[in-house]
Amino acid sequence: MYLHLGQDTVVRSREVIGIFDLENTSISKLTKEFLTQAEKEGRVCNVSYELPKSFVICAWKGKQIVYITQISSATLKKRAGFIDDIANISR
Repeated sequence: MYLHLGQDTVVRSREVIGIFDLENTSISKLTKEFLTQAEKEGRVCNVSYELPKSFVICAWKGKQIVYITQISSATLKKRAGFIDDIANISR
């Protein structure tokens, strides 16, 4: 199944490591360092033309990609839960 992150970007739900609220988590020094390092390494993909609300960390081809999106973490969590619900029904 896939998770829509905004604009024309979708990721496989099994690649998602975590969904984080940007406002709450960017207070942490460790989170700031993580995002700064990911940016330096070219592992950040901004999928928003609007004010970002959350970021999603995905594992793809052995490395982590950070997607910055305007969609709230709550909405993304609901979408991810909906995907899990559908997957459980089809089993």
